[in-house]
Amino acid sequence: MSECPHVAELPRPEPAPLSDTCTECLAAGTHPVQLRLCLTCGHVGCCDSSPLRHTTAHVEATGHPIARSFEPGEDWRWCYVDGSIV
Repeated sequence: MSECPHVAELPRPEPAPLSDTCTECLAAGTHPVQLRLCLTCGHVGCCDSSPLRHTTAHVEATGHPIARSFEPGEDWRWCYVDGSIV
């Protein structure tokens, strides 16, 4: 996995998850598909395969660049700014 400039800006240790699911999906009455954890603030949102794409909406609203998979057994991270796995 390559390093993007945003990786160096991430808090260490990573933030604790603010929830165990996408609270925006729950509020909207939709089912989250594949959860993502914002590595800047701990927001948990659904991926772009979900109808409302809450992680992308969070990135666009906050500018927080990197999220990691919040699915059991997965540890990959995605930079939404660079469009790459980091």
